[in-house]
Amino acid sequence: MNTYLVLHYGFKMPTPEEMELWNQWFASLGEQMVGMNGLSNGREITSTGTKALPFGKDSLTGYTLITAESLDEAEKLVSTCPIVVSNHVYEIRKQ
Repeated sequence: MNTYLVLHYGFKMPTPEEMELWNQWFASLGEQMVGMNGLSNGREITSTGTKALPFGKDSLTGYTLITAESLDEAEKLVSTCPIVVSNHVYEIRKQ
């Protein structure tokens, strides 16, 4: 089994119905979900300074860690997620 990082992009205040869809999706992952959390109050740090990151439709707003046999299987799991804008999936390298 491999571990995948799912990055959730985009934010708008969810309605109770939308929140229920998210809760159903998290529940549907069962033991394949190994972690998750939302993000807020970000900053971009570069060699020329820092700037606040906005929290809106283009923002990285959360992550979920899942396990799957392959990237294709991870994609199938993530394709059922109630997205706001998009999700990115990355395999976490084994050390």
